[in-house]
Amino acid sequence: MLDKTYDPKEIEARRYPEWENAGAFRAHPDSPKQPYCIVIPPPNVTGSLHMGHALDNTLQDVLIRWRRMKGDDVLWQPGTDHAGIATQMVVVRNLEQEGIGLAVQGAATNDANKKLLNREEFLAKVWEWKAYSGGTITGQLRRLGASCDWSRERFTMDEGLSKAVLKVFVELYKQGLIYKDLRLVNWDPKMLTAISDLEVESREVKGHLWYFKYPIEGSPDEFIVVATTRPETMLGDTGIAVHPDDPKWKHLIGKHAVLPLVGRRIAIVGDEYSDPEKGSGAVKITPAHDFNDFEVGRRHNLEAINIFDRFARVNGNAPEKYRGLDRFEARKKIVVEMEELGLVEKIEPHTHAVPYGDRGGVPVEPYLTEQWYADAKKLAEAPLAAARDGRVKFVPERGREDFFRWMENIEPWCVSRQLWWGHQIPAWYGPDKKVFVALSEEEAQAEARAHYGKDVALERDPDVLDTWFSSALWPFSTLGWPDQTAELAKYYPTSTLVTGWDILFFWVARMMMMGMHFMKDVPFRTVYLHGLVTDEKGQKMSKSKGNVIDPLELIDKYGADALRFTMTSLAASQAGRLRLSPARVEGARNFATKLWNATRFAEMNGAALPQGFDPVTAKLTVNKWMLGELARANQAIDKALTDFRLNEAATALYEFVWGVVCDWYVELTKPIVQGADGPEKDETRAVTAFVLRETVKLMHPVMPFITEELWDKLGHRAEHGPLIGQPWPAPPTVDAMADAEMGWLVKLISDIRSARAELNVPAGAKLKLLVIGGNATTAARIETHRAAIERLARIEGVEAADSAPKASLQIVVGEATYALPVGDVIDLKAESARLQKEIKKLADEVGKIDAKLANAAFVARAPEEVVEEQRERRAQAEQTGARLSAALERLGV
Repeated sequence: MLDKTYDPKEIEARRYPEWENAGAFRAHPDSPKQPYCIVIPPPNVTGSLHMGHALDNTLQDVLIRWRRMKGDDVLWQPGTDHAGIATQMVVVRNLEQEGIGLAVQGAATNDANKKLLNREEFLAKVWEWKAYSGGTITGQLRRLGASCDWSRERFTMDEGLSKAVLKVFVELYKQGLIYKDLRLVNWDPKMLTAISDLEVESREVKGHLWYFKYPIEGSPDEFIVVATTRPETMLGDTGIAVHPDDPKWKHLIGKHAVLPLVGRRIAIVGDEYSDPEKGSGAVKITPAHDFNDFEVGRRHNLEAINIFDRFARVNGNAPEKYRGLDRFEARKKIVVEMEELGLVEKIEPHTHAVPYGDRGGVPVEPYLTEQWYADAKKLAEAPLAAARDGRVKFVPERGREDFFRWMENIEPWCVSRQLWWGHQIPAWYGPDKKVFVALSEEEAQAEARAHYGKDVALERDPDVLDTWFSSALWPFSTLGWPDQTAELAKYYPTSTLVTGWDILFFWVARMMMMGMHFMKDVPFRTVYLHGLVTDEKGQKMSKSKGNVIDPLELIDKYGADALRFTMTSLAASQAGRLRLSPARVEGARNFATKLWNATRFAEMNGAALPQGFDPVTAKLTVNKWMLGELARANQAIDKALTDFRLNEAATALYEFVWGVVCDWYVELTKPIVQGADGPEKDETRAVTAFVLRETVKLMHPVMPFITEELWDKLGHRAEHGPLIGQPWPAPPTVDAMADAEMGWLVKLISDIRSARAELNVPAGAKLKLLVIGGNATTAARIETHRAAIERLARIEGVEAADSAPKASLQIVVGEATYALPVGDVIDLKAESARLQKEIKKLADEVGKIDAKLANAAFVARAPEEVVEEQRERRAQAEQTGARLSAALERLGV
């Protein structure tokens, strides 16, 4: 017997270990079944579950559980990422609390007694931390219900994956696809490493725009004015760019200016990068400290002078008086000295975007440094071809166009990082800095001996590889490559990749590069891209805004099933913002409770499935209709999952369970199951039990915990085993005649209820129902279902009539008009006036919103979530207006 109260916390804590201990999640590479494989986007080993994880992993688990029920041999490959910079930062912070630092050359320390760790000592501490707390997120994924094959869990720094990383690096180097180059990178002066674009966040900062006057060579009284937000970088200026058509400055093209404070002669060049409408129209060019300037410098052969060290302190390439100053101290000193020289034309307040390192939390410095690069343009050729010919499908299709846009303009990929935690680059340098790239130091020594003709001391490159390098191998390295394993043979290419748009380029594209280069096939057949989970206002969640929603708190309060259902229903926006509010999760918990209570009601009223019950034997119209509705729900859910429209699957479940089973079937059959014994009662109990059994199967991929519990408590587990291992149900037969008859009844009662609600008819008022123009079929149906109509639509008598009385509201269903005399219950004229007033108010609101949305300036300047909110308000107002207009028409006043 089901407990009176649905308790998700107790159920979920009990059910998950049962599944895992029984091996319910395990893949079977030796099985003849068709494979279906998803590799989990590996969460950072430092991480804990956030809403992005909750969405991403829920969608994966829905697909995995569904394909398992469809009969596939399913592998959901789990694992975690070593997260180089994030993990190093966490461990460094922990060590600092113990008074321990890192022996980093050039770093300042104010405590001579502070213990400093070398690289080997620090890495030992990281592995110690990983063993202690590195598995937090995998435990949290279990709470979400993620049915990964945990027996195959991998880690990007485990022995097998490390072997794969070394092999890939060495082979790409020997093929000329990895090389060293001097280029600009995003440099984090706090973390002391190059970082990827994904690790850079743009922040709006209130600063200044300084207008500096640079003297023209040979004309000491003539100046060119440049505007800059970063005065400190002027020490590295090697040119000034003006637009070739700018009447103000074009006469200076080809001449030289003299760089103040430094005295360097710098060229004035014509380049379309300079915008005459911005600042002064002239742009100082510092190729070593600005990405755009770097490109201008290359076009005009300007020297790149690096004036900062890795701590963003002024280095020896600048005049002596600035050396050793922090970049912002240098800024203050430069501005003061330029003012003293009379070379500051003006200073304006200026709000602009400044790139910050998301880990170090300080402004990123574009920095000219030698790094290792992969030839991304060459590696992108095969993925581009696969996307064009359809070997990889993108859902939604727009993802394909975004993929092309980036891949066709791809830049070299900086794969090195100046960290200690990560895969150390397998490169060793000889005495003359010649590099030897090999799988081991022994192999490098052998190559060096052959080159030099003797044994020499080799020094290993201290850098490690970008975390994205190892995760780019994830679809095949996790399956055992470079060994030729049974898993690799069966599950590669994987079936589906589920991920967010934000890593389409950082991860998806790179997996395609590496998979196609080393496996000669795509790493996955379908890329399913989902949007970003935001708060209910459409704002990105952030700690600074205080709008972060913790999924674990929601699970504690409402249950994992409720959160999973909410996440699945939110997936409608595959590209945009998925607005989450705790109220939606509460609504999903209420949905689970509704199913629980309906099942308990059925159980209390004797619903049970007779041995060998065949739904085809059902004779009652209401039961045949219910079986048809079950068939339709089955087909709709299955198709939605096939088409990656997971939100439509959730909607179909909700409408079927709440709208059809609970609101209609249970209510329509109450008089039967609570009435006298007989064949109708027996049949209805059996059909109810059958429908509930099939319903929990349909719901299982989305809400696995409650469905497994209901399956067990209804006795099916004892006979058939756990629900997680059951096949997807075959849809029953649809009876067209029962469908038409019950469809008519449901529409009639629904329309009467809606009309009463819209016209404020008191809930307790019993109205007469007059039928005008009904044919023989309608008359027969009314006779059959009279009791249900009277009970469920609050009607007191149903009669045929020639016409509708004046004071009545009218609805049309099929060929007949139905009139409800309401003159004694409501004031028709007052109600008509109210409706007209509401309709006008809504029309005015639509007009105001249309005016806003037609204003190009508003759409361009307003945050995306504000524009989207206006569109939603308009749609809602229009929908409500149409509904009230229909109600007004029903009045016939």
